[in-house]
Amino acid sequence: MRCEDTFLIQNKCGLHARAASVLAQLAIKFDAQITLYQDDKSADGNSVLALLLLESSQGKEVKVVCDGPDAKGALHAIGELIAQKFYEQE
Repeated sequence: MRCEDTFLIQNKCGLHARAASVLAQLAIKFDAQITLYQDDKSADGNSVLALLLLESSQGKEVKVVCDGPDAKGALHAIGELIAQKFYEQE
């Protein structure tokens, strides 16, 4: 199964080290290949370093593509994480 959606990065620091770590820890819980895209860059959702290299800052949109048995659940969970600003206090 393949699912995809686009999300707006809302937290002040964007996809910085802590946020990337939280996202990667969430991604590995699912039986799905998770890839994030921003502009011409892509990153494996399981890789903190790859996520950091996207340089996603506040106000940028990232497309999340999930492939595999848990694709729907993974996309929903990642969308919630981004919507909740990676659980950071603003």
